[in-house]
Amino acid sequence: MSTLWLVATPIGNLGDLAPRAIEVLASSQLVCCEDTRRTAKLLRHADIRVERLAVCNDHTEFALVHEVLGVLADGGDVAVVSDAGTPGVSDPGERLVSAAIDVGHVVSAVPGPAAATMAVTISGFRGDRWVFEGFLPRSGRDRAERLAEVASESRTVVVYEAPHRIERTIVDLLEVCGPDRRVAISREMTKVHEETVRGRLADIDIGEPRGEYVVVVEGARRAGAPLTDDDVRDALRGALERGSTRRDAAAEVAERTGRRKREVYQLCVELDRDDPRVAVSGGPDPDPGVGEVDPDGATPVAGAT
Repeated sequence: MSTLWLVATPIGNLGDLAPRAIEVLASSQLVCCEDTRRTAKLLRHADIRVERLAVCNDHTEFALVHEVLGVLADGGDVAVVSDAGTPGVSDPGERLVSAAIDVGHVVSAVPGPAAATMAVTISGFRGDRWVFEGFLPRSGRDRAERLAEVASESRTVVVYEAPHRIERTIVDLLEVCGPDRRVAISREMTKVHEETVRGRLADIDIGEPRGEYVVVVEGARRAGAPLTDDDVRDALRGALERGSTRRDAAAEVAERTGRRKREVYQLCVELDRDDPRVAVSGGPDPDPGVGEVDPDGATPVAGAT
């Protein structure tokens, strides 16, 4: 029985093309792609010869439905690919899939590279539950509403962005999420110049924008949810990296979180000792002494230096 295949292709490194993807592409009577030049390069790399290529993008996908259904009706397989990654995920393919299903044809996929999945796994944020937002609306009420949803979402959120809009999106996220929300921003994934920058929205620096970006936003803490020690450490890390002393950082974070100063100060000492980046940025208080007294004026804090 003929099949409409959605074939995942490399997001950068051509070596990531799966062996089964090569088999399916080589045996398909029609390959639908966003850009024939880019797909032809991939096919040459894998030494694949195909019978026919057809352009499938936002402007041509609807008109292509009739041709695709014709090939499937004649018993041939059709493969759909995007320029990079998995077709149908922020890329063309949805209309072809719906049309094939409606007529009763088999629809299947060759899984493989997906920028969103890779970005989540290397972000350092929770990956058990996450939300894919794709590209945000460019302007107006729709953009404002989507940004508000991202800000309030408790799960990790993935956003795609173009190089000429990435800086504006970071500013907008800063405005709705606040300065302390953490993000991981990746570009050129699996390529020679792959880069991921991580940090608070207030401090993140992506350098000169180039390449497509995947922005992973840490989930919001639900109202009323108890603060964990990791939450407090994140807040302390931010204060120390801004140049605060241990004492000032602990006082600021204790006031903001409602935690006891003594507990927060002890976490600050441990963080300063265990994290060399913080030790360089914030460092200890002026004139520290062995047996330094904590901010509550109570028993000397163990391990203070």
